[in-house]
Amino acid sequence: MAEITNIHAADTLTRINRQTFETIYNLYWDKVYAVCYNNIREIEPAKEMVQDIFKSLWERRAELELENVSNYLIRSAKFKTFEYIRNKVSREKHICIKYQGCTHSTNCTEEHINYNNLKENVNLLVDTLPCQCKKVYRMSREQGMSNKEIAIALFISERAVEYHITKSLAALRQRLSNYSE
Repeated sequence: MAEITNIHAADTLTRINRQTFETIYNLYWDKVYAVCYNNIREIEPAKEMVQDIFKSLWERRAELELENVSNYLIRSAKFKTFEYIRNKVSREKHICIKYQGCTHSTNCTEEHINYNNLKENVNLLVDTLPCQCKKVYRMSREQGMSNKEIAIALFISERAVEYHITKSLAALRQRLSNYSE
Protein backbone atom coordinates (compact mmCIF):
# COMPACT_ATOMS: atom_id res chain seq x y z
CA MET A 1 0.00 0.00 0.00
CA ALA A 2 2.93 2.34 0.66
CA GLU A 3 4.01 2.02 -2.97
CA ILE A 4 0.57 3.10 -4.18
CA THR A 5 0.83 6.20 -1.99
CA ASN A 6 4.25 6.94 -3.51
CA ILE A 7 2.79 6.76 -7.00
CA HIS A 8 0.49 9.68 -6.18
CA ALA A 9 3.00 11.71 -4.17
CA ALA A 10 4.70 14.42 -6.21
CA ASP A 11 7.72 14.84 -3.92
CA THR A 12 8.90 11.19 -3.82
CA LEU A 13 10.56 9.11 -6.48
CA THR A 14 8.79 6.03 -7.77
CA ARG A 15 10.88 3.01 -8.75
CA ILE A 16 9.18 0.61 -11.11
CA ASN A 17 8.92 -3.03 -10.11
CA ARG A 18 6.30 -5.64 -10.96
CA GLN A 19 3.85 -4.52 -8.27
CA THR A 20 4.16 -0.78 -8.93
CA PHE A 21 3.95 -1.38 -12.68
CA GLU A 22 0.69 -3.31 -12.30
CA THR A 23 -0.69 -0.60 -10.04
CA ILE A 24 0.34 2.16 -12.45
CA TYR A 25 -1.09 0.23 -15.39
CA ASN A 26 -4.44 -0.26 -13.64
CA LEU A 27 -4.62 3.32 -12.38
CA TYR A 28 -3.57 5.15 -15.54
CA TRP A 29 -4.42 2.99 -18.59
CA ASP A 30 -7.78 4.71 -19.13
CA LYS A 31 -6.31 8.19 -18.64
CA VAL A 32 -3.44 7.56 -21.08
CA TYR A 33 -5.86 6.04 -23.60
CA ALA A 34 -8.14 9.09 -23.29
CA VAL A 35 -5.23 11.43 -24.10
CA CYS A 36 -4.24 9.35 -27.14
CA TYR A 37 -7.78 8.89 -28.41
CA ASN A 38 -8.76 12.54 -27.91
CA ASN A 39 -5.77 13.63 -29.99
CA ILE A 40 -6.16 11.23 -32.91
CA ARG A 41 -9.79 10.01 -32.74
CA GLU A 42 -8.84 6.48 -33.83
CA ILE A 43 -9.49 3.56 -31.47
CA GLU A 44 -6.94 0.93 -32.54
CA PRO A 45 -3.96 3.25 -33.06
CA ALA A 46 -4.73 4.86 -29.68
CA LYS A 47 -4.75 1.45 -27.97
CA GLU A 48 -1.46 0.54 -29.68
CA MET A 49 0.10 3.79 -28.46
CA VAL A 50 -0.97 3.08 -24.88
CA GLN A 51 0.52 -0.40 -25.07
CA ASP A 52 3.76 1.04 -26.50
CA ILE A 53 3.94 3.58 -23.67
CA PHE A 54 3.49 0.94 -20.97
CA LYS A 55 5.85 -1.44 -22.77
CA SER A 56 8.50 1.27 -22.80
CA LEU A 57 7.86 2.01 -19.12
CA TRP A 58 8.37 -1.66 -18.26
CA GLU A 59 11.47 -2.02 -20.44
CA ARG A 60 13.06 1.10 -18.95
CA ARG A 61 12.07 0.31 -15.34
CA ALA A 62 15.66 -0.19 -14.19
CA GLU A 63 16.73 3.29 -15.28
CA LEU A 64 13.59 5.25 -14.38
CA GLU A 65 12.86 7.05 -11.15
CA LEU A 66 9.68 9.03 -11.60
CA GLU A 67 8.68 12.00 -9.51
CA ASN A 68 5.18 12.21 -10.94
CA VAL A 69 3.98 9.09 -12.74
CA SER A 70 0.81 10.73 -14.04
CA ASN A 71 2.68 13.63 -15.64
CA TYR A 72 5.24 11.24 -17.15
CA LEU A 73 2.54 9.06 -18.71
CA ILE A 74 0.47 11.99 -20.01
CA ARG A 75 3.57 13.60 -21.51
CA SER A 76 4.49 10.26 -23.12
CA ALA A 77 0.97 9.97 -24.56
CA LYS A 78 1.16 13.48 -26.01
CA PHE A 79 4.55 12.78 -27.61
CA LYS A 80 3.24 9.50 -29.06
CA THR A 81 0.19 11.16 -30.58
CA PHE A 82 2.21 14.04 -32.01
CA GLU A 83 4.58 11.52 -33.58
CA TYR A 84 1.62 9.59 -35.02
CA ILE A 85 0.04 12.74 -36.42
CA ARG A 86 3.36 13.91 -37.90
CA ASN A 87 3.88 10.58 -39.63
CA LYS A 88 0.28 10.44 -40.85
CA VAL A 89 0.51 13.97 -42.29
CA SER A 90 3.78 13.05 -43.97
CA ARG A 91 2.20 9.96 -45.58
CA GLU A 92 -0.82 11.97 -46.73
CA LYS A 93 1.41 14.67 -48.26
CA HIS A 94 3.32 11.96 -50.11
CA ILE A 95 0.07 10.53 -51.48
CA CYS A 96 -1.12 14.00 -52.56
CA ILE A 97 2.15 14.72 -54.34
CA LYS A 98 1.98 11.32 -56.02
CA TYR A 99 -1.50 12.04 -57.35
CA GLN A 100 -1.17 15.71 -58.28
CA GLY A 101 -0.29 14.65 -61.79
CA CYS A 102 -3.43 12.53 -61.79
CA THR A 103 -5.65 15.60 -62.39
CA HIS A 104 -4.22 15.88 -65.91
CA SER A 105 -4.82 12.23 -66.64
CA THR A 106 -7.89 10.94 -68.43
CA ASN A 107 -7.76 7.74 -66.36
CA CYS A 108 -7.66 9.47 -62.98
CA THR A 109 -10.59 7.52 -61.50
CA GLU A 110 -9.22 4.22 -62.76
CA GLU A 111 -5.76 5.03 -61.41
CA HIS A 112 -7.24 5.98 -58.06
CA ILE A 113 -9.19 2.70 -57.89
CA ASN A 114 -6.08 0.75 -58.87
CA TYR A 115 -4.10 2.57 -56.21
CA ASN A 116 -6.68 1.77 -53.52
CA ASN A 117 -6.76 -1.89 -54.59
CA LEU A 118 -2.99 -2.09 -54.50
CA LYS A 119 -2.86 -0.41 -51.10
CA GLU A 120 -5.46 -2.86 -49.73
CA ASN A 121 -3.55 -5.83 -51.18
CA VAL A 122 -0.28 -4.58 -49.71
CA ASN A 123 -1.91 -4.24 -46.28
CA LEU A 124 -3.32 -7.76 -46.51
CA LEU A 125 0.04 -9.16 -47.60
CA VAL A 126 1.89 -7.30 -44.84
CA ASP A 127 -0.44 -8.97 -42.35
CA THR A 128 0.76 -12.37 -43.62
CA LEU A 129 4.45 -11.59 -43.05
CA PRO A 130 6.24 -13.18 -40.09
CA CYS A 131 5.75 -11.17 -36.90
CA GLN A 132 9.17 -9.46 -36.76
CA CYS A 133 9.17 -8.69 -40.50
CA LYS A 134 5.70 -7.18 -40.18
CA LYS A 135 6.74 -5.01 -37.22
CA VAL A 136 9.90 -3.79 -38.94
CA TYR A 137 8.09 -3.13 -42.24
CA ARG A 138 5.34 -1.11 -40.56
CA MET A 139 7.77 0.89 -38.43
CA SER A 140 9.85 1.67 -41.51
CA ARG A 141 7.27 2.20 -44.21
CA GLU A 142 4.15 3.29 -42.31
CA GLN A 143 5.62 5.15 -39.35
CA GLY A 144 8.64 6.52 -41.21
CA MET A 145 11.17 5.39 -38.61
CA SER A 146 14.84 5.05 -39.51
CA ASN A 147 16.65 1.70 -39.28
CA LYS A 148 18.48 2.92 -36.19
CA GLU A 149 15.23 3.97 -34.47
CA ILE A 150 13.68 0.59 -35.27
CA ALA A 151 16.73 -1.27 -33.98
CA ILE A 152 16.60 0.64 -30.70
CA ALA A 153 12.84 0.18 -30.31
CA LEU A 154 12.94 -3.57 -30.98
CA PHE A 155 16.29 -4.27 -29.29
CA ILE A 156 17.80 -5.74 -32.46
CA SER A 157 20.77 -4.76 -34.60
CA GLU A 158 20.49 -2.39 -37.55
CA ARG A 159 21.68 -5.28 -39.71
CA ALA A 160 18.68 -7.33 -38.52
CA VAL A 161 16.38 -4.40 -39.39
CA GLU A 162 17.86 -4.29 -42.90
CA TYR A 163 17.40 -8.06 -43.21
CA HIS A 164 13.73 -7.87 -42.23
CA ILE A 165 13.03 -4.95 -44.57
CA THR A 166 14.74 -6.75 -47.46
CA LYS A 167 12.86 -9.96 -46.68
CA SER A 168 9.48 -8.21 -46.43
CA LEU A 169 10.00 -6.17 -49.61
CA ALA A 170 11.08 -9.28 -51.53
CA ALA A 171 7.96 -11.12 -50.36
CA LEU A 172 5.72 -8.19 -51.29
CA ARG A 173 7.42 -7.78 -54.66
CA GLN A 174 6.95 -11.46 -55.44
CA ARG A 175 3.31 -11.55 -54.36
CA LEU A 176 2.45 -8.31 -56.15
CA SER A 177 4.19 -9.16 -59.43
CA ASN A 178 0.87 -9.00 -61.30
CA TYR A 179 0.69 -5.24 -60.56
CA SER A 180 3.86 -4.43 -62.48
CA GLU A 181 3.41 -3.00 -65.94
